[in-house]
This record gives sequence, structure tokens and C-alpha cells, in this order.
Amino acid sequence: MLYTASLTLLALLLSAILALNGLGSPLAVAHLAFAVGIVPLIFAAMSHFVPVLTRTGDPGRWLARLPMLAQGAGLCAVAAMQGLIPHFFLHLAAAVDLILAAILLNWIAGRARATLGSPHPGWRWYGAALGCLMLALVAILLIAVWPQYWPALRLFHLHLNTIGLVGLAALGTLPVLLPTALGRPDPEAAGWLRRRLWLVAGGALVIATGAAVLWPFAAPGAALVLVAALGLVGQWVRRFGIRSMLADGVSASLLAAVAGLLLTLAAGVAHGARLLPGKPGLLAWAVGFLLPLVSGALSQLLPVWRWPGPTIPARKLMREKLAATGVWRAGLFFASAVALLAGWATLGGALVALGMLLFIIGLLQAVRVTRSTL
Repeated sequence: MLYTASLTLLALLLSAILALNGLGSPLAVAHLAFAVGIVPLIFAAMSHFVPVLTRTGDPGRWLARLPMLAQGAGLCAVAAMQGLIPHFFLHLAAAVDLILAAILLNWIAGRARATLGSPHPGWRWYGAALGCLMLALVAILLIAVWPQYWPALRLFHLHLNTIGLVGLAALGTLPVLLPTALGRPDPEAAGWLRRRLWLVAGGALVIATGAAVLWPFAAPGAALVLVAALGLVGQWVRRFGIRSMLADGVSASLLAAVAGLLLTLAAGVAHGARLLPGKPGLLAWAVGFLLPLVSGALSQLLPVWRWPGPTIPARKLMREKLAATGVWRAGLFFASAVALLAGWATLGGALVALGMLLFIIGLLQAVRVTRSTL
């Protein structure tokens, strides 16, 4: 998992540098972040959380290799998009990722069936997220059969990945991860996950279908996801209080990620109504939602992945180093998303660069922590 997280951070950093400097194919640069960075990280996170949610044992060695295989497929896809290898390898990479997602989905379902009693409802969110990824990959494969439908299939693929895979995986994890970061339980988390899955999964499908066919049909889907996300924030505010969440770097980052999702959903509707261009909205989604989500989640999970088992002082110190600038990062990433949507690309780029610099500094300090650190 540490290997996957390291390559994810490297892919995100490299894609950000390339994007800010206008280097490389925009499609290849975007997939460097998503196919090489985010998808494998989601696979790794699922393999970490599912045994917890189902109260079963750790994943086997074969399943632990899925994120690494997904990163290999992602690198193949990026190389094909950049023209470094034949375009055929793009469809081959999509087929490989489709198989890997199916294997992971089958494993998750098997773990749910093996649970003594009822498994935590969060596992269903992971299943729905993988279902969206599989549909998105099928859309890519269909482009080779029906190239005349490329624009519609591309939009279907894009929205199922951004709102379906990432949105469902994030909102399925945050009700458990944020209370864990604060060290305080949330008895309402399981109920929210049980009630709201159909809202977010249905909303993601409606958004993707509407974007591909006729944009007004996407607006109700965005409303469904907005209602669910707002309800989660309201639940957190009642349970923990806004000051408590903003006082911790991890929870502040996770809260900023949900705020960024809400912002970019509204921006997506505005784009459909031709009030905003599409590119700033996609960049704002990556900056305002994805970066605080990944940096916040890794701040909590990297120490656990480095030192699994009982809590030790070094794990606590490593988390402190990673979370130290979390509040500032959260503010910078959200402000960058707002700036990008407002058309201030230079300011937005500077803000996100500063936020990433703070995370890199914290990461470098964290990796220097050893078991002997007092």
C-alpha cells in the first residue's frame, strides 16, 4: 500500500506540473493523475477498509497486487494517449482495468457474504463505485466499435469516473474516516450510508447519462448528490461541531473535500447551462475535491499502512507531521477551486502549488519518523 500511495503522489505531482506548464497531451496528463494515481489508490483503500467493514481477515497477496497491476495498465493507457505506443494499447489497458475491477468487486462481495452477522453498509458503496468504473471502461471499449458516438461515450465515461467511482468511494469512506480522524464515534454513520446509497449512485448514473444525451437531464442527478452530501455535512456539524473539525488537519481536509464536491457539482450544472466553460470545472473538481480528499485520507492512513497493528508513538507522530498544515491546505485547495471557476487561472495555479508544497513538506518530515522517535 505504501508503494501504491507513493506512486499515486508522484503521478499527481507530475500531472500537476505538466498541466500548469502546458506540457503533454491534456488527455494523457489527466489520465496520469487518474488512471495511474487515483484508481490504484482507490483499489488499495478498498482492500484496506473492506476487511474492517466485514470483520474478515486481511486480503491475500494476489489481491494486494491489484493496485500495482492497475498502475501498470494506467501507464500503458497514458503512453498510448501520448502517442508513445500504438493506440491499440489504450483499449487493451481499459480491458485489463475492467478485469481487475471485476476481480475486486467479486472479492468484496465474497467478504460481505463471509461476514458473521450483517456487514457494515459501507461495502455496498464500494461495490457501486466499482460498478460505475466498469461501466465507464465499457464505454471506452465501445468507442472502438461505435466511433460515431465518441462524444457521448466520452462524457459518459468522464462523469461515471469523477462522480461515480471517486464520488461513491469517497462518500462511502468519509462517514467512517472522519470520525476515526477525530477519535470520536458517529453512531449515525451506518444509517446515513444505508439510506443515501441510492441517492448518490442514482445521481451519478443520471448525471453521466444526462451529460451524454441532454444536459438538463443531468441536473436532477446533481441535485440528488448535493442533497446527500449536504446531509452528511449537517450530520457532522451536529455531532462534532464545525470548530472541532477545523481544528484537526485531517478532518479539515476531508470537510474541504466535501465542500469542493458541492462547489463543482454546482459548477457542472452551470456548465451544462452554458454559463461556465467545461475545463475550469474539471480542474476545480481535481483541485477542490480530489486533492484535499487524497491529502487528508493519506494523512490518516499512511501511518497505519507503515506501521500496521497496535498503535505506537511513531505512528502518532507521523500523523501529526502529515496533519500539521492540513487546515491551511484545505483552505488553499478550496480557494484555488474558486479562483479557477472565476477564471483566475494564474491565482488558482499559485494557490494549488502552495497547498501541494505544504503537503510535500509534511510528507518529507513524516517519512523521516522512525520507531525509535520519541
